[in-house]
Amino acid sequence: MSEAPQRSVLVRARVATALLFLLFGITLGVWTARIPAIKRELSLDDGALSVALLAFAAGAITGMQATGRLVDRFGSRRVMLPVAFAEGLVLIPPAYAPNLVTLAVALFLFGAVHGTLNIAMNANAIDVQRAWQRPIMSSFHAVYSIGGFIGASAGGLFAHSGAGPRTTFTAVGGTMVAFAAWSAWWALPGSPASTTSPGSPVSAAPATGRVRGVLFLGVLVCCALVGEGAAADWSAVYLRDDLHSSAGFAAAAFAAFSVAMTVTRLVGDRLTARFGPVLLVRASGLLAAGGLGGALLIGAPAAGVAGFACLGAGMALIAPQVYSAAGDRNPEAAGRALARVVGLGYLGFLLGPVLIGAASRVVGLPGALAIPVVLSLFVAATATALRPRPRRPEPADLTAAPS
Repeated sequence: MSEAPQRSVLVRARVATALLFLLFGITLGVWTARIPAIKRELSLDDGALSVALLAFAAGAITGMQATGRLVDRFGSRRVMLPVAFAEGLVLIPPAYAPNLVTLAVALFLFGAVHGTLNIAMNANAIDVQRAWQRPIMSSFHAVYSIGGFIGASAGGLFAHSGAGPRTTFTAVGGTMVAFAAWSAWWALPGSPASTTSPGSPVSAAPATGRVRGVLFLGVLVCCALVGEGAAADWSAVYLRDDLHSSAGFAAAAFAAFSVAMTVTRLVGDRLTARFGPVLLVRASGLLAAGGLGGALLIGAPAAGVAGFACLGAGMALIAPQVYSAAGDRNPEAAGRALARVVGLGYLGFLLGPVLIGAASRVVGLPGALAIPVVLSLFVAATATALRPRPRRPEPADLTAAPS
């Protein structure tokens, strides 16, 4: 294959994978924005809504863990594309659920597809990055962040216009299916996993030491996502109740966190190429800990907004670096590695806010928010776990026919 066509294939593959990250963010953003409408239509109290949301989380974790072996056996593309089509379709049923039980079932299915797509698209992003031969993982996660903003904004616009969840999810779901079709046309044709026979030695289960190393990477991303969950659930509460700011200014804390995270991810690939994953993650952990820790010590609303902005900038690049490291440890088992790492990270995102809430009853919310500060310092101290390990080069097969 000549250099020009090869470059064209790579560019198209990168765009296709980025579209799926965008889809992933949009669907979650739209769903989140319309949760209040679903709650109101079904007359759910907070406890009942929590049960439904727990079903989504359970489905996501189940999907993540079931996907790893499929990705390793069939390749990321063959798993990713049908699930991408399904992502737009399974967004719709929750809007038609007549009661809590059917809503929980619909959300479990939505969560399972969402979790499956999470693993498959990250595995495909690693395939594309390996073929690209330079860091591009952060750009995919930046697109996901942008997609979340677009989805939440779209959901808000539908709500403002008086459209119900059924209209919202049907319109957005149809658009997502169209995006998935575009991605299917352009996606990377093959991957190392899909060209390895299941019975060959390299496709066997990874050694115990390698599994432990992957699990430790999962611990690192879990620590990082505790901070992300804390910002989402507690930043506005901290500014409003503890620092006595206005409701509008309190909301600026999470907005600053989100903007800082997105902007940092947009420049993250250049930073990775220049400084490498170890130094970058160490600096990220120190920035997150120093920014939020300093804000907690100052105890002023403006400092709080700045502190959560530093937390967002610090957290932005940790997950992309950890996912890349996990996928590169053993390319033939990248799906299983990502399933472990992303699953642990998701647990941190879910359980972190609960842990902070429980701790706040004992030491107060400012003291409890020191938890992500300590965990960020732990990530910085153990960033050497991301140091690349020598392996035989196995470039992606760019000439394989699309399956």
